[in-house]
Amino acid sequence: MLSTFPLFSKRQFALLALASSALFAAGGAQAQAALDNIMKSKTLKVAVPTDYPPYGSVDKTMTPIGLDIEMAQLIAAKLGVKIELVPVTSANRIPYLQTRKADLVISTLGKNAEREKVIDFSAAYAPFFQAVYAAKSMKLASFADMAGKTVAVTRGAMEDQELNKVAPANVDYRRFEDNNATIAAFVAGQTQTIATSAAVAADMLAKNPKVSAEYKLLLKDSPCFVGIAKNETALKAKVNEIIAAAKKDGTLDKMSMKWLGKAAGDLPV
Repeated sequence: MLSTFPLFSKRQFALLALASSALFAAGGAQAQAALDNIMKSKTLKVAVPTDYPPYGSVDKTMTPIGLDIEMAQLIAAKLGVKIELVPVTSANRIPYLQTRKADLVISTLGKNAEREKVIDFSAAYAPFFQAVYAAKSMKLASFADMAGKTVAVTRGAMEDQELNKVAPANVDYRRFEDNNATIAAFVAGQTQTIATSAAVAADMLAKNPKVSAEYKLLLKDSPCFVGIAKNETALKAKVNEIIAAAKKDGTLDKMSMKWLGKAAGDLPV
């Protein structure tokens, strides 16, 4: 059978090779252009949550506030550029980064193997955790101190599963079908403690200031990372430099304490 592919001379092959090399080089240059573009435009576009307090929400004037918002503002300030906050959801935050609608994603983003295939991650900047909360007057120095106490927890949630691993056998579980019912039970005084995520707890305490409760025991920590487009090594290095400095001077601990009631602690790099 005769070949249906076109025949090329050595010179044509050489020209094709040069063209391919140029394309690859251009792609590599484009992939490394994010930091340069940010500095030239004097604007950093950051994808942030606005519906997930205390990491990201809006106040009465519709101004974005929260831990993730402050982290985005810190990075922009250290770069010496203005910030453009881009509201995103969990579903579209990574696509926004991939399509260059945002330079960074700072939106309670956890790191896993699947995500690492499509984007890069900075060092961690904040904790995201499940914990036990109780009245400030209650002594809960260890899980052993929960013996015999009632705890409100959402049925089947991560905190329900984690608490089962570490709590004494005689903890009195009061399981509810959703977070709202769990919170309502604790706020009403039906249980002595509550096991929930930092985000849910912070929202609960903000909406119920008379509830004199605080963070007591850590159940599980799943840190937050800044999402960066793949192969943007210059931008990633700069972000990591800013995070490292903020970690060293205590800024990350102050931000975490302000919004989560717990210091950032020893975060992974």
